[in-house]
This record gives sequence, C-alpha cells and structure tokens, in this order.
Amino acid sequence: MTELERLIEEYCPNGVEYKTLGKLGTFYGGLSGKSKDDFVDGNAKFITYMNVFSNIELNLDTKDAVQIGASEKQNTIEYGDVLFTGSSETPDECGMSSVLTKHTEEKLYLNSFCFGFRFYDKELILPGFSKYLFRSEALRKQIKKTASGVTRFNVSKKKMEKVTIPIPPVEVQREIVRILDNFAELTAELTAELTAELTARKKQYEYYRDTLLTFGVHRGGDI
Repeated sequence: MTELERLIEEYCPNGVEYKTLGKLGTFYGGLSGKSKDDFVDGNAKFITYMNVFSNIELNLDTKDAVQIGASEKQNTIEYGDVLFTGSSETPDECGMSSVLTKHTEEKLYLNSFCFGFRFYDKELILPGFSKYLFRSEALRKQIKKTASGVTRFNVSKKKMEKVTIPIPPVEVQREIVRILDNFAELTAELTAELTAELTARKKQYEYYRDTLLTFGVHRGGDI
C-alpha cells in the first residue's frame, strides 16, 4: 500500500466530497479604468495574461508594472487565489488557471483580461493542490464548457460558479502535491538535460557538415 492509499483509507474511506465553486468562494475582476500610459513606469507589480496562461503557479520574478494611485481602489491578488484567463480565440484555451502559491508583501494587480477566484476558507484547499487541480483534465473539461462565442470565446463567471471540484482532506492533498512536485522536478531536469544534449548535437552536426563539405579546401574571393 502506498502512502497516498493509506491516507485515503484513513481520512476519506467513504470517498471525497465535491462542491461547486459558487459554494466555496467568490470571483473578482482584474484592473479597470486603465490606459496604455498607466503601464509605463508603473509603481506596482502587474500580472499579465501570459503569466497566468503559461504558468500553473504565478511567476513573481517579473518586472511588469502598472501605475496605481494612492487612493485608487483595485482588486489585489492574495495567497491561494486561483486566476483564470477570461477569453481566447478557442474554447480549449479559455479559463487557463494559475495560482499564487507564495506569500508576498507586494501588492499584485491582475490584468483586465483575467479574473480571480478566492476561497472563503483559505485552509480548505492547499495552493499547491489548486495549481494541479485546475489544470487537470477533469476540471479543464468543465471549465471549457463555460466559454461561448464565435470568433472569440469568453468565460461566463456565472457558469464557473457551477464547476464542481473535489475537496480531499488536507493530508491527502499534501501527499498528492508531494508526488506531483517530484514528477514536475524530474521532468524539468530531464528537459534541461535533453536541451543541452540537443544543443551539443546540433553544434557537432554543424561542425561536421561544414568540415566535410569543404573537402579541406578554403576558397574565398571570386566565385
């Protein structure tokens, strides 16, 4: 019996509870009332659409910034929030998720083409679990159905409220995160190794191509 199987048997022998997002939290929008000038020499960290789309957890090592006034009221992202892309050219790319998995003292502002979800009980779902859960095939199938359109597809927050997620005990979540984090780390290491190997092979190929095709003769000048 694996550790995960043991934990499931101990903490949820009768199965895992499921609830809709509408029962678990609330949605909020990104920045509003901004012009292009507000993104020049900004004073606050700005989370772009591509940051959400490309990362299962937000990349905070970014210099994207927006100008926020001292008395300005805008939604900010909090630890554990799940962020979604609001629209795309295809339904398959709508509602892509990213999670703020790190504590930060910086205020983070979300772009206007995305929206956020905040759990009422922030201890119910581990952020590390959310980052995998909302990118899983089962959740993606539900989320894609919330989008509608013709040339551009937009996610309906009303329909998102009906998306149903499992709520395993935190102990089970933690073990699942440990397993998936290990796989992600191994995948990253293998990708780096393969990239380095491919780069070396490409250089080797170019060297032999250029060497073998000159037949030891260097010709310059007139052709």
